[in-house]
Amino acid sequence: MFIQTEATPNPATLKFLPGRPVLETGTLDMPDREQAAKSPLAERLFDIAKVSGVFFGSDFITVTKTDGDWQQLKPLILGTIMEHYMSGAPILKDGTSTGSSDDEEFFDAADTETVNTIKELIETRVRPAVANDGGDITFRGFKDGVVFLSMKGACSGCPSSTATLRHGIQNLLRHFVPDVTEVRPM
Repeated sequence: MFIQTEATPNPATLKFLPGRPVLETGTLDMPDREQAAKSPLAERLFDIAKVSGVFFGSDFITVTKTDGDWQQLKPLILGTIMEHYMSGAPILKDGTSTGSSDDEEFFDAADTETVNTIKELIETRVRPAVANDGGDITFRGFKDGVVFLSMKGACSGCPSSTATLRHGIQNLLRHFVPDVTEVRPM
């Protein structure tokens, strides 16, 4: 088994590509050990000192560190991922879903058409780019011209995430949806 690694815009996060599917649907953000209880692999990754976050995408795993050098952490993480896949153990524990109860959306029913356009733009133009950087972005709400988005994985806490939201995503949405005045993280 050969696992590729890629840097992300977040220097504290590295992207691991096992060459096999990770999640069939959705994404799963585990920013702490408690959340990692959903996955045997995530639990093992959190056993490595200085691992502070794990994120699963469709075909990648991102790992965030508190500090330390990737040169020392990377072999431990690669070994853990490889051992997990070679064991044949599942990625998620039985009954675990990738959804989250805090993913509730809010918007006025009168804005449904606008929200549908915003969601389509995020799904087709923004999410693929964010996934390339080892993260995910989801629509959370729309109120008074403000779009609320949630960034996960490598994008959560990334130094450039504010610029991504403010300049990239906000400009895109404002161009296609005149009702949008601002984009904010949640």
